[in-house]
Amino acid sequence: MHLRLDLLDGRPGAVTATITGARLAVHGFEPLDDTTMVMARIDREEAHYAELAARALRAEGVTVDITPQLREEIDTEWTWANYPMPWCSREEIREVSNDAQHIYDAIRHGRLIIHAHAHDGQNIVAVGTYRDGPSIHLHGENHLRVEALRYDSPTEAIAEFERLYGDAVRPGPAPATSTERGAEQARTAPAPGTAKTQPRLATAEPVEVPAAYTDNHEGLLKGFLESHPEWEKWRTWSDETTHAVHESLVLRAEFVHEAAPDGTQWTIAAYESPVGERLWHATATTTVPVEIMRVLLDSLASADAALIAAGSQVSEATIGESTRPLADASWEHTVDGRWIRWQAPGDEPVGVQFDAFAAHSHHGVLPAWTFWGGGDAGSPRWALHFSPHAAASVLQDVAFEVALGLTQKPVMARPRGLNALSRTDISVQPAPRTGSARSR
Repeated sequence: MHLRLDLLDGRPGAVTATITGARLAVHGFEPLDDTTMVMARIDREEAHYAELAARALRAEGVTVDITPQLREEIDTEWTWANYPMPWCSREEIREVSNDAQHIYDAIRHGRLIIHAHAHDGQNIVAVGTYRDGPSIHLHGENHLRVEALRYDSPTEAIAEFERLYGDAVRPGPAPATSTERGAEQARTAPAPGTAKTQPRLATAEPVEVPAAYTDNHEGLLKGFLESHPEWEKWRTWSDETTHAVHESLVLRAEFVHEAAPDGTQWTIAAYESPVGERLWHATATTTVPVEIMRVLLDSLASADAALIAAGSQVSEATIGESTRPLADASWEHTVDGRWIRWQAPGDEPVGVQFDAFAAHSHHGVLPAWTFWGGGDAGSPRWALHFSPHAAASVLQDVAFEVALGLTQKPVMARPRGLNALSRTDISVQPAPRTGSARSR
């Protein structure tokens, strides 16, 4: 017997098994065609359970090959943003999700009949009966669906359900969620190699963007993680986002894989401590040139993470030091009310803007710093924003790349990748603590 495990094209997370004699149904795989089976779960833990299946089959003498793409998924840690049961450990979260998977499978295969459902104001609830077991009330959806109550008879369960939810009760099961529809699509997709195109779960109209602005940000993230072992890769439950987290847990980079055209693809966040307040952050659109993001990430990794995370106070001195590369490149400097603007010489559509009002606002909603390019400052083709207390060293490194890399103007030379915090020509004071809520 020989088995090859791989990821299914077009459905992130789903795992396919190309088989020659191996039995996989007991491990959660379902037939896709005569030689291929697929595992598509609602908890997005396919990679984990595929590895468990591989171990079990190897113990039975089956030869199992795991592709590099699937191996990467298996080795990648996962995290859940705003998980509603924060007291659960990693394994306990898997147990909750696996119980939800069993409920979903029982409904899908007709072992659990759903009589009615309702929306309780926050969650979907339902009442159902097992063909060979008790009647139950269910709470939640997808990987968070749990059994809430048990009853001896369907009559008792339905009556209590109607008493609890009244006019909100609707007959039959609730409409399938997007997660359930995605799993069903994966189980009915053409097998790999049987169609020229695989199904896509989401599409977007293409936007014409110059090649200089569409470099491989995915490759940048991968290369950064490979070359900086102190940064660890985490994936979120939705499989739409990857987090690069420094070992200190005070610096984090969030990357959205399928960001909307011109939407935010990168979010950099710096924290007071692993469980402390967020001190500053930066966001970058999908069209920010990859070299600028490379410099930004390298700047984060080139000095003491705690010093970078502490950020800088807003002052005339730090503004001057942050923008020194622009002055060295003879950028035009103007003051217009609350804004200080730097414009590249000539007709280069590149600029930097500092918003003094945003920098001293207690709410911190508006960005204090904006690096932009293409079009004009009002509607740029790409934009990189920083909150008020961003580290001056990081701002200076980005300014150096903008001045040198985009406009090709001579500036005072310094080694690439040398963070300002490691030099003696810049004095940086930590930013004061703020009361802003920590967010991701």
